[in-house]
Amino acid sequence: MAAQSGRSIVLVIALAAMALPAWAQSTATLQGTVTDQQGAVVPGATIVVRNLATGVERSLVTDAAGEYLAASMAPGHYRIEVHLSGFQDQTREVDLEVARTVVVNMRLGLSGVAESVSVTGSTPIVETGTVSVGQIISQRTVQEIPLNGRHFVDLGLLIPGSVTPPQNGFLTAPLRGQGSFAFNTAGNREDTVNFMINGVNLNDPAQNQITFQPSINTVSEFKVDNSTFSAEYGRNSGAIVNIATRSGTNDLHGELFEFFRDTRFDSRNAFNQPPAAQSLFRRNQFGGNLGGPLIRNRTFFFGTYEGTRQRQGIDINSGVLRDDQRAAVTDPVSRQLLALIPTANTTGASGEGRYLGSATAPVDIDQWTGDLHHAVSDRDALHWYYAFQRARRGEPTLQLNTIPGFGDTRQSHRQIMTLNETHIFGSNFVNEARFGFNRIHITFEPNAKLNPADYGINDGVTTAIGIPQITVVGLGLNFGGPSNFPQGRTDTSFGWSDTTSYLRGRQAIKFGGEFHHIMADSFTSDTGTFQFGSLAAFQAGQGNNFTMTLGSRPADIRANGFGLFVQDSLRARANLSFELGLRYDAIMAPGETENRFVVFDAATDSLVQASPYQTGHNLEPRVGVIWNPFDDERTAVRGAYAVMVDQPVGNVVSTTTANPPFATPLIFAGNIRLDNAAATALASGLAPVSVDPNFQSGRMQTWNVNVERQLGPALGVMAGYFGSKGDRLRITRNVNQPVNGVRPYPTLSTSSPILPGGALSNITETDSLGWSHYKGLWLAANERPLKGLQFNASYTLSKSTDTNSLSTAVIVVQDSNNIADSVGPSDFDVRHRFVINTIYELPFKGNRLVEGWQIGIITQAQTGGPVHIATGISTFTGVNNTLRPDLVGDPVTSGSTNQWFNNTVCDPRIATGAGACTSSSVFALPVSATGVFHFGNLGRNAFYGPGFSNTDLSIVKNLALTGAARLQFRIEAFNVFNQANLGLPGRIASVGSTSFGLTTNTRFPTGDSGSARQVQLVVKALF
Repeated sequence: MAAQSGRSIVLVIALAAMALPAWAQSTATLQGTVTDQQGAVVPGATIVVRNLATGVERSLVTDAAGEYLAASMAPGHYRIEVHLSGFQDQTREVDLEVARTVVVNMRLGLSGVAESVSVTGSTPIVETGTVSVGQIISQRTVQEIPLNGRHFVDLGLLIPGSVTPPQNGFLTAPLRGQGSFAFNTAGNREDTVNFMINGVNLNDPAQNQITFQPSINTVSEFKVDNSTFSAEYGRNSGAIVNIATRSGTNDLHGELFEFFRDTRFDSRNAFNQPPAAQSLFRRNQFGGNLGGPLIRNRTFFFGTYEGTRQRQGIDINSGVLRDDQRAAVTDPVSRQLLALIPTANTTGASGEGRYLGSATAPVDIDQWTGDLHHAVSDRDALHWYYAFQRARRGEPTLQLNTIPGFGDTRQSHRQIMTLNETHIFGSNFVNEARFGFNRIHITFEPNAKLNPADYGINDGVTTAIGIPQITVVGLGLNFGGPSNFPQGRTDTSFGWSDTTSYLRGRQAIKFGGEFHHIMADSFTSDTGTFQFGSLAAFQAGQGNNFTMTLGSRPADIRANGFGLFVQDSLRARANLSFELGLRYDAIMAPGETENRFVVFDAATDSLVQASPYQTGHNLEPRVGVIWNPFDDERTAVRGAYAVMVDQPVGNVVSTTTANPPFATPLIFAGNIRLDNAAATALASGLAPVSVDPNFQSGRMQTWNVNVERQLGPALGVMAGYFGSKGDRLRITRNVNQPVNGVRPYPTLSTSSPILPGGALSNITETDSLGWSHYKGLWLAANERPLKGLQFNASYTLSKSTDTNSLSTAVIVVQDSNNIADSVGPSDFDVRHRFVINTIYELPFKGNRLVEGWQIGIITQAQTGGPVHIATGISTFTGVNNTLRPDLVGDPVTSGSTNQWFNNTVCDPRIATGAGACTSSSVFALPVSATGVFHFGNLGRNAFYGPGFSNTDLSIVKNLALTGAARLQFRIEAFNVFNQANLGLPGRIASVGSTSFGLTTNTRFPTGDSGSARQVQLVVKALF
């Protein structure tokens, strides 16, 4: 019966939205009620809504309930004019902001001496049109706030619930010259944010990051909804970012600009101190834009170009071998590898050898955009947008290398096109159709194309693509590789969508759907990884862990998704509204054009060619209530509940093309040497990657209760409780983890279609078994421009816990058979956070030199994030760097860069002397005195690292010329107080380690947020 009911609901939605394929909006909606002085509704009133910048108008007529609705409006400044015979005409000016429903109620007086009345009142401050919780970042803020690097995504950190990303983030880690490609907000993972530009998806389908950062130069404004958003939004469970692009107007406008940064103006990074030379940093960002009318009041254009040229020296502070330690190397392969490791040029606090230096990281980026708006008629409008970006970037340390000479160089082409058509069927019936695509083509090439055979390494690679990426535990030394390179991919996502808005009395109904098609083509080779458990092990050539995938791994994946929704906003009374929504998403099983998906079938102990998971059907209800207790549009009490699901990203299944017969994945934990690594690992057995056949899309339930109040003419404040519960979240585990020393699947069955009877080692499986919890108190204050001042401020008190925090990650759980053992604070858990951004026009009056001064400030301050401590022991579970130590003492946190916490590590197998466990020991390796290993008792993310505090400041001088022309000069100081925002301390516990607990870098590298004080000079010519 329940299944039949579910099918009926789906059928109803399908019939309602048939031939209306929808995506969510990057336009605005205006709605309201027209009444007379006694409060009676006024039907038949004519309403003209006119864009004051373009002259484009839309005419409406109030219905029998006095209601009106103007949907799919381009963001901008509008004049609303209301006319009805026998009543005074009334006008009001409002800003219609992206992805916002603005409620403007008008009251008409009887005609008399004055036939026209201009109603005072600005754009409503309190959100009474929707239960979705979010924040709009205005065009002025986007264009003029002091934004380090001018990276659009960083604006997402200015809203309540967001946090400065952790240093160990994946998509949130800033890329050289390009910034972060995602952010964490409201307890959600970084890959759950849905970025949309003009209503078309801008997510990279392989990883679900933003495909590229739209130039600030082309962004008009944007809105982030990060809790209980409308049913029209699908595909992602985390946050919705709606970007509206800048467009032309009836006036010709343009600008030229140059942003310049240079080492000579900057402070040194805290870890780049004399006698080392200050690391180079030079950036030029330059370009311009031009927009205006092709046909006044009808057709408009806007075009932009922006270029970036950055040259940067990356601070290096790595453990290396002292001269005496180099002389003690006896293994022939290790002796040859010494030529790749720089000699120590200083010593650390424990007398260890260290290398301080710099690596070069060049960045070249060019981006072009074009935008056209055309009013085809009074009932039809078209909007076209296209952006193209090419980039070349060198990354010497991004893949965890700690010394110069390695890393990779990547080249990319990125593009997006959007086409929107709005048709007005009538005063209460508007349709918006969209088509778009986004595409990324990128290649990654190792910088050190070395042939392993030249160094006596036998890892299965015989061509010059690179030696294995090698880690020496204890020294904190990582060189070689990078692993899984060279690689490249071309990912293209097409989307067709449609949304219909319909007003029926007190009900504002939206319905529609979407269809998207993804093509993901990629190739991957591998240099492998190799670990030495200690300096002594490196000297003797005795490793303890090796991973490698032999062979090329091409993938040619196709995936589709289909969604339908209906959303009903019902005004039960003048001050009470309900939102009811339901969404259906069909996430279809992916395919591979050459049938190269190979998965492990646990039921038959076989490797089989099959689709990794099947089509998923998801129903997602959304409900909410909005109450205006004082019936004055200045107070709103809102509560809502919503269920959202995620579209699985391409790398869930692309790894399964790396299995036999197409490639040979290997993992070995135990005694192993570089001169026979491939043979040793092959003898141990195959290490396939797989996907649970019951894999499902990640699901998030969110809820909130909040109160919003307008204070004074321009200030709005909000307080609310926000919570979420995630389940079916993506997690990776080893389903062939040894139990009492015996693997559950020692070999493939003799009936396996692929490699029958073959030996098995680890089986790395992607499951949907993770979960998360979030709860937070959000306090916010937003001041719209008033007497030259505007600001947005928020304080967040929150707690986020989960089983794992990154979807795209190696295995992090300690016990793959007990995921609950790894529940702990999220990697991005931050208990306290405060952020404010403000722009203030100084009230100086006089001549042109005295007037036109402005200051802008962004301040962020938050407490520290978690530190996950593990050991380098891989033999117990077969997985490296996941087994946690035992906590046997008091780990007092000192906050010192040389010892963030008490970092004494002992080994119970050592009876006496150095490394033996005593009353002063804090951490112990999880092994008995007789050599029997167990799971460590230290929890995941049990300690907290350094906090983050940063203030960016701009001083702006606008110099008026003639007409609208002006020059703008800025000086911007990032991290103006030069606060040393420390990175995470070393987290691998080992006896005698000189890197465990040691902090060797800032949270972000020089040039990015909070690294060191940097100064930027800006000049703009605007007309």
